[in-house]
Amino acid sequence: MQKPEVKPNHPFFSSGPCSKRPGWNLDALNNAFLGRSHRAKNGKAKLNEVIVKSKELLELPEDYLVGIVPASDTGAIEMAMWSLLGQRGVDVCGWESFGLTWVKDITKQLKLNDVTIHDIKDYGELPDLSKVNFDNDVVFTWNGTTSGVCVPNANWIPNDRKGLAICDATSAVFAMDMDFTKLDVVTWSWQKVLGGEAAHGMIALSPRAVERLETFEPSWPMPKIFQLAKNKKFDKGIFEGATINTPSLLAAEDALDALNWCISIGGQKELINRSKKNLQSVKDWIEDRDWVDFLAKDPNTYSSTSICFKFTHPDFEKLDDENKKKLVKEVCSTIEKEDAGYDINAYKDAPAGIRIWGGATVESSDIDKLLPWIEWAFFETLERYK
Repeated sequence: MQKPEVKPNHPFFSSGPCSKRPGWNLDALNNAFLGRSHRAKNGKAKLNEVIVKSKELLELPEDYLVGIVPASDTGAIEMAMWSLLGQRGVDVCGWESFGLTWVKDITKQLKLNDVTIHDIKDYGELPDLSKVNFDNDVVFTWNGTTSGVCVPNANWIPNDRKGLAICDATSAVFAMDMDFTKLDVVTWSWQKVLGGEAAHGMIALSPRAVERLETFEPSWPMPKIFQLAKNKKFDKGIFEGATINTPSLLAAEDALDALNWCISIGGQKELINRSKKNLQSVKDWIEDRDWVDFLAKDPNTYSSTSICFKFTHPDFEKLDDENKKKLVKEVCSTIEKEDAGYDINAYKDAPAGIRIWGGATVESSDIDKLLPWIEWAFFETLERYK
């Protein structure tokens, strides 16, 4: 094949930390509140502004509380599980690396006994969500970042659930249409769809989740950075900018810049449209080729953010798993050396393939320019493996 000539204007397609917003540069951080306490009036005001704008952009219910917590989305979802689980049985869904990690944490770390696991045989599938019991607390990821498989909607979650619906939504919020009234806990980070910096998490709690914190105290010791309540006394300050530990006000300024950009382009609706457009670019490309396909098996579950696809060429399929991964690594390395696309290899635990971040900070025109490079590099590399 002829080597492409046109390269993406912004060849950043990592699934975390993700591409910065279009036009971003270091000048965006000029107003950061640095060298001062995060508990000073202006520092706390900056953090609270992140909270307020996040809630408004996501159009969360008015009575939901939003807070900034340590350790990115992982810290936020762990905080939720350690603080809220244990009152009743738990149903936990896992269909990719992170969801399966929450399964392990619930069964091996928290060592809960009344646990029902809904998992899968192969990457690319969803478990049977109709079997999830919402008399129990339910833990799940909205979007499987390492598999490119997301839940299509929240219709499977009942309004009259007795347990809490706890959702790891880190690569879904700001990019997918989500009915937050069906979710009691929502966690995410700045580093995904906002293109912000890592290490800070966000958590949103429904009134039902707050009630749980005020009426139930887990039996296990609680690390300080997980404490949403102490002796059944809910820490409301976390949801007003008084973080548990010291946050980076430089990272907070960057998050504010991203949120302001989101507002300037039309809010959540436009963010979702941009992500859908990115997915459509990949869909159109795959539909015209018989040697590549989505990792997700059901089109209704295609992720518009972590867009994962696999090579199905007969010569590729003949290879064992080790050589498949080796070949794809070479494909990605070739593209990176050409400065045509960075960080597009599939997640290390996922099947060999490509993962392109399609969140709102990525331009679909850049994805359109990347795809010919993937095709060229794949066939160039495949020749050496025949």
